[in-house]
Amino acid sequence: MTGPARPKAVVLLSGGMDSSTTAAIALEQGYDVHALSIHYGQRHAVELEAARRVAQALGIRRHVVIDIDLRAFGGSALTGDLEVPKDTPLDRIGERIPPTYVPARNTIFLALALGWAEALGARDIFLGANALDYSGYPDCRPEFVAAFERMANLATRAGVEGATIRVHTPLITLSKREMPIRGWVW
Repeated sequence: MTGPARPKAVVLLSGGMDSSTTAAIALEQGYDVHALSIHYGQRHAVELEAARRVAQALGIRRHVVIDIDLRAFGGSALTGDLEVPKDTPLDRIGERIPPTYVPARNTIFLALALGWAEALGARDIFLGANALDYSGYPDCRPEFVAAFERMANLATRAGVEGATIRVHTPLITLSKREMPIRGWVW
């Protein structure tokens, strides 16, 4: 006899430490994780291979990679020819929006995750934003995540019909050092 079906969740999985840890947390919390990675023209596309390995190592049965070329818009050192800053002192992070900010990236990514979640019948989306991210990236702030969640509940069939869509950010209050890293190497 099998137990009750686990609730489905879409996890945005870049292949980096934050999203990989978030995927592991979602699994530990009992979700049937569907991983979404996005090839958006980023310089560090090697992370997509890491995302594939992480999904496989965690036993995630469905991992989708979507191509969307944000280089067409420009405006970021991650998608264009701007120099990527190195070795910014911790006390200077968050003083301004860094050149590595990709305009509206998490808004776009969360919208894609929301579309897939709705198609799957999932009510939960996971994002690996953390305290260091939201100190400099506007679309990693708790206020943004709460606003997106409200919008998701207004903009979907599930929300209109009374279900609640939730955007989970289990690392949002943690620094990189405080993250509960799972014992694997990516």
